[in-house]
Amino acid sequence: MAEVRIGPGGGLLERIVFAVLLLAVLVLGFFFLVAALVAGAILAGVILIRFWWLKRKLAKAADDGVITTEYTVIERERLESPPPDERR
Repeated sequence: MAEVRIGPGGGLLERIVFAVLLLAVLVLGFFFLVAALVAGAILAGVILIRFWWLKRKLAKAADDGVITTEYTVIERERLESPPPDERR
C-alpha cells in the first residue's frame, strides 16, 4: 500500500514544490488583502463624501428658510411706576 504524506516530509523535490506553492499562496493572499483594503478605503471615502454633501445640502436649505435683516429701535417706552389699577 502507498503511503500518503501531507506537508514537507518527503524528498527534496517535494519540499521545493511545497515551498513554491506556499510562497505563491502567501503572495496571492497579500495582494488580495491589499486589494480589499484599497476597496474598503475607496468605499469609506465615497460614503464620507456623500454624508458631507447631504449635510451641506440640508444646511443650505435651512439657511434659505430664515430671513435675516437689520433693524433700529426708534423709541423705547419706559415705565417709571406701575400703571394704576383701572378696576378701582
